[in-house]
Amino acid sequence: MSTSKIKKGDMVKVIAGREIDKEGKVLSVDTKNGKVVVEGLNKVTKHEKPSAKNPNGGIVEREAALDISNVVYLHNGQPTKIGFKVEKDENGKVVKKNRIAKKTGEVID
Repeated sequence: MSTSKIKKGDMVKVIAGREIDKEGKVLSVDTKNGKVVVEGLNKVTKHEKPSAKNPNGGIVEREAALDISNVVYLHNGQPTKIGFKVEKDENGKVVKKNRIAKKTGEVID
C-alpha cells in the first residue's frame, strides 16, 4: 500500500464496522498492511504469559487494529478527506509537501 494520509496522533472517526461513529486518537499506523490502532476502540482480550513487564500474566484487554479505509480524519471536529499541496521553488524543486483538509482547504501540519 502507498503512503498513508492518516498519521500517528491524528483524531479520527470510525465510519464502518462494530465501532461506527466513535472517535479516538491514532496510536499507530501500519502502512504496509493498511491498518490503524485507535485509542480506546476495537478492544480485544488477549491471554499473556508472565513476563518482566507483567509478572502475573493473565487476560489483558487492548486495542486491535482497524482497516484504514474504515476511519476518516477529523479536522476541527468535522470529518474531511485529506489532500496534499506541494510547494516548489523557482527551479521547480519540491520544497515542502503539506497535508490539507479538502473541506476547508486549511493546512493540517
